Amino acid sequence: MALNRRRIKILDLIREDGHAKVHELSKIFKVTDVTIRQDLEVLENMGYIQREHGGAFLKDIGSLVKSGQVFNQTHIEEKREIARKAVTLIKEGDSIILDSGSTTTEIARLLTNFKELTVITNALNIALILGENHGINLIVTGGEFKAPTLSLTGKMAADSFKDIHVNKLFLATAGISSDMRLTYPSLSDLIVKSAMIKSADKVFLVADSSKIGISAFANLGYISLVDTVITDSNLSDEHLKKMKEQNVDIYYAGILYEQEA
Repeated sequence: MALNRRRIKILDLIREDGHAKVHELSKIFKVTDVTIRQDLEVLENMGYIQREHGGAFLKDIGSLVKSGQVFNQTHIEEKREIARKAVTLIKEGDSIILDSGSTTTEIARLLTNFKELTVITNALNIALILGENHGINLIVTGGEFKAPTLSLTGKMAADSFKDIHVNKLFLATAGISSDMRLTYPSLSDLIVKSAMIKSADKVFLVADSSKIGISAFANLGYISLVDTVITDSNLSDEHLKKMKEQNVDIYYAGILYEQEA
């Protein structure tokens, strides 16, 4: 059975948050509770989720949390390509924010040999990767736990960035819409991403090219919110042109396309 647009969005939300309530989904999508229950039944029959009283949760979420891996492991080679470029932009003595996500996790794996670095993160798996390095001053935010991304989100997470100032932020996104907006499956993420951006001198968006053209539920704003996009060598000429029109620097296939003065 093919998924309609609403059911795809519902699945995106559950994959991001790990669970969802019927009454919340009905408000978001402006449909009845009965319609949402039918949507969840279809998603359950297709093996994506498991229903419970009043809502549903992501199937096998417990094993994902115990493994310490984020849910999205697709395009891993492209994410490693991005991580290798990102690490060249980090210097000893820097203070950085690492957003939660599979690409930022790959960045964290390459930071384990740094001798003097301050890292603030809302990702528990990143904290575990970097926690053994005595040369890294590690700060973890508070917040509501989201199992699929092993992250902390919501107002408490956003408040953690008050009075924090860092050199660089490495920001993740669920999708970049066709008109170059940063999109996320969950509204609770928007206040966290905004707080991160306000705390950083320079913002690097780390996003593989497969995310371009994807519109998740919540919209943070145009890609011009960031200073630099770091993506992989599969970026199309069309998408490169659209990004350049947004007045951002772009690292693409090892080449830096800078904003015009």
